[in-house]
Amino acid sequence: MKLGYVILYVPDVGEAVAFYTAAFGLGTRFVHESGTYAEMETGTTVLAFVAESMIEQQGTAFRRTRPGEPPPGMEIAFVIEDVGAAFDRAVAAGAAPAARPTRKPWGQDVGYVRDPNGALVELCSPMG
Repeated sequence: MKLGYVILYVPDVGEAVAFYTAAFGLGTRFVHESGTYAEMETGTTVLAFVAESMIEQQGTAFRRTRPGEPPPGMEIAFVIEDVGAAFDRAVAAGAAPAARPTRKPWGQDVGYVRDPNGALVELCSPMG
């Protein structure tokens, strides 16, 4: 078994794609013609966005991610050499700063932002 997808349920898939492109420089892998599903170019594991209405149609309860509320108990983590520059780019694109980049005791640089929907995004340098 391998992790294939991380899927965020969002109010507007097009807005999420535009933000993640501007903030993190991700390319778009696939967008469904309905506008309710998209995948970003993120390496082996796919980051996908699905319209909240799609999960509602399945009859599945979920907690919406919103900027005025605490983020869910998960994060998206992007690995990049220059965490400070990535943090600044994300904030300039509309991310809310959550924690400025700092050097951790184990030698990794780590910073956090929240996307416009309130999801927590970690920006970190490679380990080792």
